[in-house]
Amino acid sequence: MKYAHRKRIFLTANNGVNLNNVKEKVLEGLVKYKFRSMTCSIDGTKNETYAKYRVGGNYDIVINNIKIINEFKKIYQTKYPLLSWQFVLCGHNEKELSKAKNIAKSLKMNFHSKLSWDSELSPWDREIAEREFYIASRELYKEKYGIHYMQYVCNQLWDKPQINWDGKVLGCDRNYWKEFGGNAFDDGLLNVLNTEKFHYAKGMLLGINLERNDIPCTTCDIYLVMKTNSRWLDRSAKKKLYIFLSRFVPHKLKYAIKKYIK
Repeated sequence: MKYAHRKRIFLTANNGVNLNNVKEKVLEGLVKYKFRSMTCSIDGTKNETYAKYRVGGNYDIVINNIKIINEFKKIYQTKYPLLSWQFVLCGHNEKELSKAKNIAKSLKMNFHSKLSWDSELSPWDREIAEREFYIASRELYKEKYGIHYMQYVCNQLWDKPQINWDGKVLGCDRNYWKEFGGNAFDDGLLNVLNTEKFHYAKGMLLGINLERNDIPCTTCDIYLVMKTNSRWLDRSAKKKLYIFLSRFVPHKLKYAIKKYIK
């Protein structure tokens, strides 16, 4: 973090951190070296609820670490890192949703909820989900809109291509099964992002290229939904904005956003 700060490289951890096992020195470093932003995965407002989804985790430790970060912010007089609370909605935590929003506000954290990856894991109240997301499940989202709930992730190949810790090129944060080839550390980042395979994958997501067995996207469930419904990735700025915002904003703002996009 110190090296990145000195080189004016902005670091983020927005894919979800748990803050269960971290030394105070690291928490101070996040603030001292202006780590840009972090998303904290907190799916409950007490240990009994939180640990059902974050198995082995401890809610009290997480909240205490957030308070420590906030104290260091006062000491170093900075707003960084910007903190967000991510709440995965499940049947066992749905009644704590409002309380979680209030706690996040008191901790000066942004808040966003998220539909669980498996609606059968801990079935939630459909009315609560529709009030929060205007759709009750990822399955219904796909049925209604013809696209995968997480399709926005595919934009990462253009906007923020994911590189593994060892330099292997993964493309997006959902890919863990196959690399694109090349190594960002050995071959240079721009070189590995300009390979024929990486560009071909982009064409697949746009519906321009046919699938190919050596491309990681070929077996991804998001791509398979695109292929089945012929609903390819739309890289227009307004479309991306609508897809992203419509997942998080209150139901009453949905119409206004849709009107703006059109």
